[in-house]
Amino acid sequence: MAAGIGHKTCFYILASKLNGTLYTGVTNDVERRLTEHKNGEVDGFTKKYRIHLLVYYEVFDRIENAIEREKNLKNWKRAWKIELIEKENPLWRDLSDDFLVDSGSRPE
Repeated sequence: MAAGIGHKTCFYILASKLNGTLYTGVTNDVERRLTEHKNGEVDGFTKKYRIHLLVYYEVFDRIENAIEREKNLKNWKRAWKIELIEKENPLWRDLSDDFLVDSGSRPE
């Protein structure tokens, strides 16, 4: 995984905390979408459960491939998703810190 993914098409996994609630998503602008999640601008599951830590992502050239990857992982057991996360990000660090500009509006 590399910094600077900004406006790329991505499949991503968010978490509420270490080993917390997980959410999978797809976007064609990960920077915008993560900012929306972090600022509580997305009504629904992620806002309700305060899920805003980017713990895993994959970059794709085509949105169709990212959607296919998300559909595939939605069928995975939770343990498999955790294994995938921990293979790349064993500390469950918020990977968005590598590329999002801090606007001062992040939730605490």
